[in-house]
Amino acid sequence: MKEQIARDLLSIGAVFFRPDEPFLWASGIKSPIYCDNRLTLTAPEVRNDVENGLAALIRDYYPNVEALMGTSTAGIAHAAITGHLLQLPMGYVRSGNKDHGRKNRIEGKLEPGEKVVVVEDLISTGGSVLDVVNTLREAGAEVLGIVSIFTYGMKNGLEHLAAADVENHSLTDFDCIVRVAADEGYIRPTDVERLLRFRDNPSDESWIGEKT
Repeated sequence: MKEQIARDLLSIGAVFFRPDEPFLWASGIKSPIYCDNRLTLTAPEVRNDVENGLAALIRDYYPNVEALMGTSTAGIAHAAITGHLLQLPMGYVRSGNKDHGRKNRIEGKLEPGEKVVVVEDLISTGGSVLDVVNTLREAGAEVLGIVSIFTYGMKNGLEHLAAADVENHSLTDFDCIVRVAADEGYIRPTDVERLLRFRDNPSDESWIGEKT
């Protein structure tokens, strides 16, 4: 599944590589790769692979799940479609409380003690998805874990998830996408080592502009 999803994302141009002119994340990290999983929603065949893949992960790892909760905003559509496939209730968690109406942060019905799986599009440092996990836990949910389309596999992200005692299962990951991209000519084979160095230590920017 990892290689199929990697090929899917590459085939629709959802993965952008710029090892010589890196992207700047909101956190200040400079990254040689940007993954826009929202593009899967406009590619029906890829979307089908993604949603069925997420459903399979949930069946395999979280058979006792009672509801899905998407992250706002990228995880909402995936939680809705996957929830439909699994015939499960679905809701989502806002980045902050609404300033009007009921001022909800959690949208959708959530019962105390309900067993929930969080649906996310991608995970880097883990900060945003853990904010969602903490919000659900504070509301009384039992968060079984996370499913996501893509994970960078960064050390600090893995440590953050472990410290919060929450597991994540992704359809594909950074290493797989880089390997498939090199095999299929999306990037130069000489770029692979640079990209993996970024994954291992994002704060070390020595890979930027390195001659290959």
